Amino acid sequence: MERETFELSPAELEQFHRNGFIGPFDLYETAEMAQNLKALRPKLIDTRKAIYSAKQSISGNTNLSNYDRHLDVDFLAEHITRPEIVDRVASILGRDTLCWRSEFFPKYPGDEGTDWHQADNFSNVAGSKHPQIVWPEDAEFGGTITVWAAFTEASVDNGCLQFIPGSHKTMNYDESKTMSYDAETINQVEKDGVKRGFFGYDYRQLQKDPDWKPDEAKAESQVMRQGQFIIFWSTLMHASHPHSARTDEMRLGFAARYLPTSVRVYPYSDALEEFGGGASLEKFGNVLTSGKDEYGHNRFVETTVNGYPFPTRQS
Repeated sequence: MERETFELSPAELEQFHRNGFIGPFDLYETAEMAQNLKALRPKLIDTRKAIYSAKQSISGNTNLSNYDRHLDVDFLAEHITRPEIVDRVASILGRDTLCWRSEFFPKYPGDEGTDWHQADNFSNVAGSKHPQIVWPEDAEFGGTITVWAAFTEASVDNGCLQFIPGSHKTMNYDESKTMSYDAETINQVEKDGVKRGFFGYDYRQLQKDPDWKPDEAKAESQVMRQGQFIIFWSTLMHASHPHSARTDEMRLGFAARYLPTSVRVYPYSDALEEFGGGASLEKFGNVLTSGKDEYGHNRFVETTVNGYPFPTRQS
């Protein structure tokens, strides 16, 4: 019996290529996701098996231990390989895809909004300044597909995402420039009256035009109920609102990043250096999420879903 498929329709693909994002889509029922999150929290606190645990750290006091937790937490391994996600990603990228990174994005009451930014090769926050992903020379585009899932409700008040539709077609930042990390600026910077930062960095340092400003009049807020997800290009201008809600509840997003297998991942690095710290890539590996790898230039790991090795399909 064939499983249900979730490829994007031609109209949805046209919409995605025009706007740079599409969604939100339903993945979990609200009560189901709440139960999943309750079971997940103790596993996230225990970072002993995380590939960037304190034992793997090479510098700094960082949050890298919460990167790539799909490699040690079964629920997250299943999440990144859900057909509702990978079928739609393959519609955009082609049959052969991988997940190279996942990240948690918590936002607590009083936290600043994430500043407007774009990411193409992710070299801007890497201490080595090497690109973290390298597309083939004949590729028409760069960046990565991000699938951002609302593990809690995401509202304007508690810091949901914002997108500027169509902005993925032009990079406004030069990722070869240097951004300086300053932990003292976190939650301390206002831009046009809004508390906005980027985890201790200031994205304005990378602007090609120092006088340029994003056109926030075109911004759209991406409100999502708990259990939904949205898909967007990393080159899309995106940000998030501050968490201004009068509540003690955290907003939690989980982002998984996907590429075609033709793209090289960490080709020049043996360590991940970001946000004031670093960790060895010794235990890192990509996860094949659809199709097969015909290139052989990336390292893959086999993860487990529901007690069985994944991937199981190589067609």
